Amino acid sequence: MPQYFDNNELLAHEDRTYAFTILGKGFTLRSDAGVFSKDGLDDGSRLLLETIAKTDLGTSILDLGCGIGPIGLVLASFDPSRHVTMTDVNLRALEKARENAELNGVSNQVSIIESDIYSNIHASFTCIVTNPPIRAGKKVTYAMYAGAVDHLHEGGRLILVIRKQQGAASCQRYLETIFSKVEVVAQHKGFRILIATK
Repeated sequence: MPQYFDNNELLAHEDRTYAFTILGKGFTLRSDAGVFSKDGLDDGSRLLLETIAKTDLGTSILDLGCGIGPIGLVLASFDPSRHVTMTDVNLRALEKARENAELNGVSNQVSIIESDIYSNIHASFTCIVTNPPIRAGKKVTYAMYAGAVDHLHEGGRLILVIRKQQGAASCQRYLETIFSKVEVVAQHKGFRILIATK
């Protein structure tokens, strides 16, 4: 069965639009079949955004595995000084991310790039943010975490959301082997927000 991290050109389109509010600010996203969380903002991304949207993330942010764009676009919207590079392997999701950047008025603050993890990423960032594709397996998600070290400025942070039942504890232990500091900064409905500092 195709997953949201696959490119399935034969999959029928199911264009839809949904709206949500983060910290009192409203957003509208266009979605489609074959993308992550196609029907609405997922609980993990919501907790992540409510935890960090108004915090100091620096001005260069990488949204790794951006899907149709909720994380990167919301982060751009909350601070006009931020530039967000948004990447994914799912071409259909990236097409929607571009539409959504226009729709939410932040297209001048974002760069949207096709990239298999860090394959097309050649810069470093103050912050890397991700709701990792757990279903893709540890080989993929742990490569996302490990590669973050080489794509962060000194003192930069990897910020991610992960569910307790999807390996949050083992993920934290792994991050502690490659980052100088790892903190759980929020927990809700089984989700944890982890911040790992280089």
